[in-house]
Amino acid sequence: MLAEWQVHLWCYPSAFPPAGKGRVKKLNLCINHHFWGIEWELLPICMGGIHCPYKFCIEYMTVFLNAFSSFLIHIFRYCFILEEDRAPAPFTVTVTPCDVPIEWSDYDTLEATKSQKIPKLVSMIFNYKGNSVETYMGMSSYSAFYMLEFLSIERDTHITVYLTTDTTSGHLYPELPLDPRIDVIGIGHATVTLAWKHSPSVLKHKENIQYCLLVNEKHNYKSLCAAETAIRSSGMKSPPALALSLFLYLLDHQQVMILSNSELSIINRVSNGEVRQICMGTKNTYTVPNLRPGTQYYFDVFVVNLLTNASAAYTGTFARTLEEPEPKVIELKDGKVIHLTLDGKKQKFYSLQYQARHKKIQFIFQSCSGQVGVQITRNGKVLASENIAGFRHLSLKGKLLDTYLVQLRSMDHTNSSVKVQVSSHFHKPFFPLLPESLKIKSFSKLRTCNSVTIAWLGTQEQSKYCVYKKRIKEDQVWMEVRSADRCSGPKSRHNSEKVLCKYFYDINLRRAVTTQTIKGLEAGTLYLFDVYLTEPSGIPVRYHSKVVKTRKKC
Repeated sequence: MLAEWQVHLWCYPSAFPPAGKGRVKKLNLCINHHFWGIEWELLPICMGGIHCPYKFCIEYMTVFLNAFSSFLIHIFRYCFILEEDRAPAPFTVTVTPCDVPIEWSDYDTLEATKSQKIPKLVSMIFNYKGNSVETYMGMSSYSAFYMLEFLSIERDTHITVYLTTDTTSGHLYPELPLDPRIDVIGIGHATVTLAWKHSPSVLKHKENIQYCLLVNEKHNYKSLCAAETAIRSSGMKSPPALALSLFLYLLDHQQVMILSNSELSIINRVSNGEVRQICMGTKNTYTVPNLRPGTQYYFDVFVVNLLTNASAAYTGTFARTLEEPEPKVIELKDGKVIHLTLDGKKQKFYSLQYQARHKKIQFIFQSCSGQVGVQITRNGKVLASENIAGFRHLSLKGKLLDTYLVQLRSMDHTNSSVKVQVSSHFHKPFFPLLPESLKIKSFSKLRTCNSVTIAWLGTQEQSKYCVYKKRIKEDQVWMEVRSADRCSGPKSRHNSEKVLCKYFYDINLRRAVTTQTIKGLEAGTLYLFDVYLTEPSGIPVRYHSKVVKTRKKC
């Protein structure tokens, strides 16, 4: 069946409303679908399926309407009987279209006979076509039978329907102030501060009223159900029936984040960005956080009756966050090494600038920790863009006095660090000549209870290699490897961790391999081994750390 509908009941003690006003002894609601001819009867019950012990109930329905098709017109009919005293009793029906115009009518009917399933139609007593909230108020006679008929004019949609005999309390729908506008009182790069005048309902029924704010990048919404319809049409799972009160609904933990005891935030990501719903109790000012710089956002405030879920909309507004300030540009000097720490949480760019004194220049990058994104541009044209997790040399050719802009950012959610150097002196390298690989290899067959044999590649130049070891626990492996500073040299290590230093090289790169056996280790123990390559330039290169466990039994 194409109909999707929910019924929620909110019941009040006999003390509310005042005695003799707006009480329903029995409320029968039957639903008749025109096409399938199916009929239901719903009796008033409380939450959890227990029959309501109270004398007054408000019925709230969320109904899914099916629009025109080429061959069928789907009309939904809802019938109700108000069995009051013999005297006429007032009642109201309020219908809120959520997004597109609908047509709805109210019919007065003859009482059904025992042989009739549906009473015979007498006359249409009310008709409305449009997309605004509309209320019909009538007087029911004893055992009068009424029929509501709904038709979607454009497409499938949702509506909300309120049926009540309480026509005197006047606070089913919260009241708006005389000036329902939302004021933007502050704008930042990632925040917007809003303020609005209090609803009169907050002063009268503070414990049952709260404000909810809707934030999105597309447009303002006339109602909360319109926003839920937009979320639902995008294919996302929307919060059930507004999801404003935790004691009424069980919410999806992936959708809901409790910000404080009085503040609830529901975020649904849809195709056009974020639709964010935040409820903040009875505060009439709020600073919206975590916005994007230079982006226009639309803000809607709704005052909501928690007992009935009915809401009233303030006049929506919009604001554009401030543009991200231009990043500070650091001047690079020929031959000077700059060491930067990049903020991974903010994902901001760091800019370096260099004006060439020669046609040929080279950039050298050494990622000390994490992965670093690098982009080099000249006169607005991108020359190189890549991620670096080690060493990288980039040679470029241009014109004298060309200006190069280097932008760096952390590719991880944690901080990264990098060393950068630019030079036009190709014959004076500031970093040592590197081997093809900086990996350290261990030999399982040569591993004993008290010794480990490792190997690493060298270069064609005579260089100094220093080996260090560190005993670690099994739960420390990931942290030790992750937090290792690849730019730190032997001076950062404790003397007790030093194993030895040795020199070697080979003109034939295929034979530029050295091995080293480290003895005096403990059985069944994890060790972290590091090798440092240093040259007369004094800038060390750290090989990738290697973790090896000695044999437990030999």
